Amino acid sequence: MEKGGLAKYGWRMAKFSPAKLYHYRATITAVYDGDTCTADVDLGFKVVVRGEKIRLARINAPEIRGANRKAGLVSRDFLRELILGREVLLKTIKDKRGKYGRYLGEIVVKQGRRNVNANDALVSAGHAKYVEY
Repeated sequence: MEKGGLAKYGWRMAKFSPAKLYHYRATITAVYDGDTCTADVDLGFKVVVRGEKIRLARINAPEIRGANRKAGLVSRDFLRELILGREVLLKTIKDKRGKYGRYLGEIVVKQGRRNVNANDALVSAGHAKYVEY
């Protein structure tokens, strides 16, 4: 930073880890299937984005339509039980949107004293698989 500007007053720009810039408090308002939900996202400063579609990153769950319907409904119900109506920590992936315009994210929910990553919980319970995309 050049002499003058804010530096002349002894102010320094804070250095932030880019990953921490994309963490939000959110409330899950709907769960469509085992890897898609809707959230009201608190951006801070009393700004809330309502009805944002979130695609759980790194995983794929069975669809609720078609041949895997039964497994898809079980996956959806598991996720509903875990996050629906709850306040969560939403970690978006560099605010990147997926193929269908949904934000890609990790959802962390408090269970007792533990923080549980919903994405990993679905895989651990056998309701989803890890994927790369």
